[in-house]
Amino acid sequence: MESLSKYKQKRNFDKTEEPIGKKQKRLKKLRFVVQHHIASHNHYDLRLEWNGVLKSFAIPKCPSYNSKIKRLAIEVEDHPLEYRNFEGTIPKGEYGGGTVMIFDEGYWEPVNKKVSFKKKINFVLKGQRFKGSWTLVHLEKNNWLFIKEKDGEKGIDLRKFKTSVKSGKTMDEIAAKVVLTNPDKLIDVKNKITKKDIFTYYEKVSMRMLPLVCKRFVSVVRSPQGLNGQSFFMKHFTNEFLGKKKSFYYLKDKWGLLEEVQMNSFEFHIGANSISNLHEPNYMVFDLDPDEGLSLEKLREGVLDLKQILDALSLPSFLKTSGKKGYHVVVPITQMKWLEFRLFAKRIAEVMEKKWPDKYTSKMSKQKRRGKIFIDWVRNTLGASSVAPYSVRLKENLPVSMPIKWSELYKIKPDGITMKEALRRLKNKDPWADFYDFY
Repeated sequence: MESLSKYKQKRNFDKTEEPIGKKQKRLKKLRFVVQHHIASHNHYDLRLEWNGVLKSFAIPKCPSYNSKIKRLAIEVEDHPLEYRNFEGTIPKGEYGGGTVMIFDEGYWEPVNKKVSFKKKINFVLKGQRFKGSWTLVHLEKNNWLFIKEKDGEKGIDLRKFKTSVKSGKTMDEIAAKVVLTNPDKLIDVKNKITKKDIFTYYEKVSMRMLPLVCKRFVSVVRSPQGLNGQSFFMKHFTNEFLGKKKSFYYLKDKWGLLEEVQMNSFEFHIGANSISNLHEPNYMVFDLDPDEGLSLEKLREGVLDLKQILDALSLPSFLKTSGKKGYHVVVPITQMKWLEFRLFAKRIAEVMEKKWPDKYTSKMSKQKRRGKIFIDWVRNTLGASSVAPYSVRLKENLPVSMPIKWSELYKIKPDGITMKEALRRLKNKDPWADFYDFY
């Protein structure tokens, strides 16, 4: 039986935010986490990475550095490795319903080469709060004892720690968070789309969206009164779930995304670079912007003409709807500095303009665009941005900027995918599944 089967059987992943997870390969360093968990009972969960999962023990009382105090540790089902990052609230009525805090995290090392989770395990913890030598001793059935060994490590009272080592939040603060205010507020009055509808959309689509968006510089369109009110394009935030890198901001995780939605930010834009490499952008985007009155057929021809140029340069390209009137073609590219990156994008647009002068322009001027498609390359500039994959667009019916397959170009209009359709498509294979294979 798969070691995570019990874990999955006990949870309804349509309701809980806990990771579904899967068994993973063991890394050189073994990780551990201790989670403070207030559910039906206040307890601590010790989880040790082993053979691709987290071996897990529920400890009813706070562990102690006093070697004379032996804490009962009840072995429970294996958890997925992703669970070491879980901090939040499990809904009431669900298995383990309550609040989970990351109390400590780090690495652990077994003292003996041969490790058996059946008898006795001696190990060293290398965390912020749990340090030094510890032992798990098996008693009977699922019952173990968790004991601090005498090793000269200065003892500390673990009960004094009231905040998470991950977020710095208390249990109450963690519990107070993903409560949505004004859920019934109509954002699109005509189509009766509420703030809750948008929040639920981002919550569900985050698993596809975040790998492409997380830890890239982000800006948002915030619209407190919905489509009928004034909107604001923002690059600076006060959101505690957002990271800060100099004067730019980025989403750290799912909670940052949802907290921004809570603050009425419904449209997300990203820059071409990530926080891990400020000076080498790696997300080149071309926005094909047709002049008024230009047919959809001409626009689609333009997309294929651009792909032809990129193919000739042996550059991989990915297609998405803009959610408005154009299509976006995205190129994962590396090892370019900003000036080179910008000029390379401009050159591609100029090649199209030169090859088909009656169809395309690389110039922003409205006069130059008449009867043509503007190959917008300017977004590939430091400080510029483009609408993020899976982002909602703030226009009637709230269409989505959706990654699609090249074979779907003639089937899907630029604003043809709604939130409902986007969520339905999550059941299909990710059309951008191999996007990061090119980095």
